[in-house]
This record gives sequence, C-alpha cells and structure tokens, in this order.
Amino acid sequence: MTDRFATATICNSLNGPDGVHLERQALPPLAAGQLRIKLKAAALNFPDLLMTYGKYQFKPELPFTLGMEAAGVVEETLDPAAPFKVGDPVLYKSKSGAFADYATVTAAQLAPMPKHLSFEEAAAFSVTFLTAHVSLIDRGRLQAGEYLLVLGAGGGVGQATVALGKAVGARVIAAASSDAKLDIARSSGADHLINYRRGNFAGQVLEITEGKGADVIVDPVGGAFFEQSLDCIAWNGRLLVVGFAGGAFGLLKADKPLEKGCSVIGVRAGEFGRRDPVAGQRAAASLRRIAEEKDIKPIIGKSWSLSQIGDALRAMERREVTGKHVVRIDD
Repeated sequence: MTDRFATATICNSLNGPDGVHLERQALPPLAAGQLRIKLKAAALNFPDLLMTYGKYQFKPELPFTLGMEAAGVVEETLDPAAPFKVGDPVLYKSKSGAFADYATVTAAQLAPMPKHLSFEEAAAFSVTFLTAHVSLIDRGRLQAGEYLLVLGAGGGVGQATVALGKAVGARVIAAASSDAKLDIARSSGADHLINYRRGNFAGQVLEITEGKGADVIVDPVGGAFFEQSLDCIAWNGRLLVVGFAGGAFGLLKADKPLEKGCSVIGVRAGEFGRRDPVAGQRAAASLRRIAEEKDIKPIIGKSWSLSQIGDALRAMERREVTGKHVVRIDD
C-alpha cells in the first residue's frame, strides 16, 4: 500500500505563534474503532493561542497539533458501530489536532454537522456555541425575559452567547471594545449596545435595566471588566466566568457577592461534558435543535489558509479578531 501523508500545524516550542510550523507527516493506518476524517475547515479559539505559550489549563506534550474544532467528511471507518458512514459531513472536536488536513478519531469526538451550516460555519460552531449553551442554559439557568449582559460580544464566544441568548428569549445587552465588534453583536440580535471604551459600562447597564442590573452576565474577557460586572449585576444574578481574553483574571472581593446575593460561576464547557457525558450529550443535542430551529450560526470575521496559522494567532494576540476566524483546509 502506498504511504499517505498529511499536513499539520505543529507547535514545537512554547514561544507563542513563532513556535508553530507546518509539517508533513505520514498517516498511520486506522486501528479498530477509529475513523479518518478529511477536514475541510477549522476554527481558531483563544485557548489555541494560550497553548502555544503553555498557559492553558490543558497542556499537551510537545510537539502537538493545534486546533480544537473542525468540520469535514468521513473518509474511512473501522468502527461498524459508529453512527457515521463514509461521506457523512461531521463536526470534529478535540483538545488538539484540528489544524490539519486529516484527523484520526473515535466516534465520540464527532457529531452530525447541522444542516443549515457551511463547512466554514460548522467548523466555527462547536466550541463557542457549546460554551454559550453550557454558560447560559446549563450553568446560568437563563430564563426568557431576563437581562443578559455579554462582554466581549464581538468575539467568537461573545457572538455565540448573544445569538443563543436572543434565541431563548433574553433581553440582550452586548458590550465590546469597538463599534465594528458591536456590529457583529447587532447582527446576532443584541437589543442594546455598549462600547466600553467610552466609559464605565456598569452605569450604562443600570440605566438600561432601570436600576435592576443584569440577571446573567457572561464574561470571557476578565480583568477590570470582571470587577465592574459586579457593580451592575442584579440581586440573585449569575456571573459566568468563561475566560480571560483581556490577559488577566479579575479580582473577586467577597463583599460584592454578599451584597448582591449573586453567584460567580466558572464555566469549562469541554470539561462539563467530560465529567458528565450524559449532560454533555444532552447539551449538544439541545444546542443543535435550537440552532436549526432558530437558524443561528457563527459570523465569520476572516478566513485564513493553513499556511497562515502563525499570522492568524498573532492577529488574535493583538485582539484584532472580530467574529470567528476560520482556517480553510484545501483539498
């Protein structure tokens, strides 16, 4: 049998994007229970950048292939029990391995591709929209009619959270650092827009909510924005800590949760499903149903080629990412 090769984006050192390079590698033969996926597109996430510095919670051993989510087509299978056959379009999710033209996987790493999405949209769907679902529905218990404040609303997680929050009936306040990013939030259904570069956003949130505050706040930014969130959270509100794209976690002083009777809840969507696979499967199925019924999808801010991964990561590091950035994987 002729040897087959794949191109993959390999992180060889923890020097940030400078430690990432394309390499051509031999494809191993499939083992029993495995499937081979021809990947069509993959999406960038902030943890990809953090992993190139060794700063993410998951620290793979060097060298490793970057990329947490992708979409493609089943090319081979040695798992007769898998609910996927050759030719099926699928979502692929993992801690790493998506920035390559092939992935060797188990059926547990796959999900059916939503029918209303293109490959690029599907590649950008799993991580951010599942994070939004676990945040809002599973952990935040968001109810129709409640005020939802989304920080970083023009980024991948923020846009997904705005879209899903609106789909389930919340009154959505979107906050972001530029008008261009707020345009993303507006396109996703936000009811109110706040540019927090133009002053403290907490006062604007209280004005919008007539002094009540936001019932649920989703914070993927961290730092001072996390701290200001506690100034505009409603009584019995839920502040969901999703990440620290701003570069630092905020400082939590216990007097604020005591004063507001609020909860501060950490969200790790991937770990949520790994710790409780049944709950994870239920969340994924619920998300797919809502997405197809409400026609919600990621907004693609920019597409890159596989050879441009370093540039794409640097753009993310400079906080130039608006919407979701995806990588096209050429045939």
